[in-house]
Amino acid sequence: MQPRLLSWLGIALTLLVAPAWAKSSTGDKVLIVTDAKLEMSDYSQFWDGLRSRGYELTFRKTSEDEPATSAFDVPSFSHIILLAPSAKTYPQDLSPQSLVHLLSDRTQPTNILFVLQPSTPSVPLRDLAREFGISFPPPATPLIDYFSAVSPANATSLLLSPPLSQHTAGFESGKILYHGISHLRSSNPLLVNFLNAPPTSYAADPLEPADAVVEAAASGGEGLWAGGRMGLVTGFEVLLGGGRAMWVGSLDLFADAATSIDGEATANNAYALALAAWTFQETSVLRIDAVEHRRISESAPREQYRIKDEIIYRIHVSKFDPTTGEWVPTSEIEDMQLEFTMLDPHIRTALKPASEEGWYEAQFMAPDRHGVFKFIVDWRRKGYTALHSSTTVSVVPFRHNEYPRFLSSAWPYYLGALSTSAAFVLFCALWLLGGDEEAKKKKTQ
Repeated sequence: MQPRLLSWLGIALTLLVAPAWAKSSTGDKVLIVTDAKLEMSDYSQFWDGLRSRGYELTFRKTSEDEPATSAFDVPSFSHIILLAPSAKTYPQDLSPQSLVHLLSDRTQPTNILFVLQPSTPSVPLRDLAREFGISFPPPATPLIDYFSAVSPANATSLLLSPPLSQHTAGFESGKILYHGISHLRSSNPLLVNFLNAPPTSYAADPLEPADAVVEAAASGGEGLWAGGRMGLVTGFEVLLGGGRAMWVGSLDLFADAATSIDGEATANNAYALALAAWTFQETSVLRIDAVEHRRISESAPREQYRIKDEIIYRIHVSKFDPTTGEWVPTSEIEDMQLEFTMLDPHIRTALKPASEEGWYEAQFMAPDRHGVFKFIVDWRRKGYTALHSSTTVSVVPFRHNEYPRFLSSAWPYYLGALSTSAAFVLFCALWLLGGDEEAKKKKTQ
């Protein structure tokens, strides 16, 4: 009993020393779908880490229909972890079409964490991965690398050093034990690279003779899947709605057995929790709080502006802080742009941070073109929530009473009109005063 008590005390001290994390920005309910063969106790440290962040975990087997992922088209969970890579069939609410619908829901998207295993992803997962621009090597071809292997006799268990990123908050440094499968990424701009395969790695059957690997390499094309172009951990973020998905090629990355090797601790648990934090929208989450536009000389917005008006546009951006669970203003964005467009952008200018925290502003003159324009902000960066705002206004020409009364360039026309009028008045006066001499003579006779 004493060793078990000491282990529980160690876990409690770890949770107390670790920084306090709040719930995600989208919710705290997590549905964990597993195979019947998996033992949940083998991943207890990962579950405890999620619970310490405030998540409510619900477990379900692939053979079960309850609890459902949605009820009356309303998602029942904010996040789903799919730890069933070898399942050949899934319930209706976990079919590829249903998962895509949950992920792309604009009002309440569901974040999904896909976890694979070294043997091979099932056919439903392969078909679903193609929707994201991800493809897998042939079945039963785990990742092999003799340079990063734990031992020459076990070239499929690799010690890797994931790159540090602002998207993996909580993971500072360290090596992880990776035993899994690789994949290829397409040129989809919504994919986020978290971890690539080592340049010296390749995907093959470890039981195959070396001659088969050499022949595959010589065949070219997709004969041999090798090199750093392969991905191990890849994220995906929906452009509209902001739902996130994560593809992890190693089930053992989350296991308790991978937290140490040969008596030395690994960073597997910290890295797994960091990946879950990004997937569950704890980190790199932004939103637009307010948009303002007005004339520089005014304080209230307008529905229409006049050509050549001096306009100021302001936008407020906040970032989610998982340590407090609050949205805080952020002025860290340095490459945001504003477009004032009518079919095509007439003006494109930078939105620079203002003196107030969280506000970005730009000043410009309305173009000499009347019509229906839009203020458009469309900021997209890999790993961050996309920011999009569109506001419609009208630009009108000068009204008849808004032009200057006299124009200096029109003085020749003014003088011409005045001289013509004066000549006409003089002619009329002379005509009336001159009279008819012949009529007077006849009247006298």
